[in-house]
Amino acid sequence: MSSRTGRPKVDNPINIRTSVRLDKETDDKLNQYCIEHGITKGEAIRKGVHLLLLKEKK
Repeated sequence: MSSRTGRPKVDNPINIRTSVRLDKETDDKLNQYCIEHGITKGEAIRKGVHLLLLKEKK
């Protein structure tokens, strides 16, 4: 049996929790996007933040 247990150490841990209030339409769109792309809401929101920052640089 392995001497190490638990979650593996990562370079950039995801340990900050943020709460967002959405209207029904936006939540439905987010859920549909996540289902179609096989990702979590957190992953989708992180991608969105990065896209906004890239768009600002252009």
